[in-house]
Amino acid sequence: MLAMIVARAKHNVIGKDNQLIWHLPKDLQYFKKLTTGHVIIMGRKTLESLPFLLPNREHWVVTRQTDYVPPYEGVRVFTSPEAAAAEAAKLDVAYCIGGAQMYESFMPYADVLYVTEIEHEFEGDAYFPTIDLNAFEVVESIPG
Repeated sequence: MLAMIVARAKHNVIGKDNQLIWHLPKDLQYFKKLTTGHVIIMGRKTLESLPFLLPNREHWVVTRQTDYVPPYEGVRVFTSPEAAAAEAAKLDVAYCIGGAQMYESFMPYADVLYVTEIEHEFEGDAYFPTIDLNAFEVVESIPG
């Protein structure tokens, strides 16, 4: 199963200059709770923005660079979203964690979305794709 996990502000803003714009400890705890022990899939820029690999998770990176060498050991490299999605389909769950191009590329394969809605406007240069919420069923909504 492929899940996507994202925090987005108004107008689908998810980041600026390859960084999150906000610091929400409660949301980070939720992210950690869901993704720990599972595969996380990200684009090259997102991987390279991490100061270190996130503990207790298997890291997959998707890049068009066929000769890409990740900055960290143990990262599995895919050269297409389709290849990563095919491998993710074999797992109980894998989480796409961004960035913007990865969310766009993996949307057709997503079974579940975990979306934190931030009711604030931020200036950004990375956006979550516009989604048809009718294509998904709201299973849970957590206030706060």
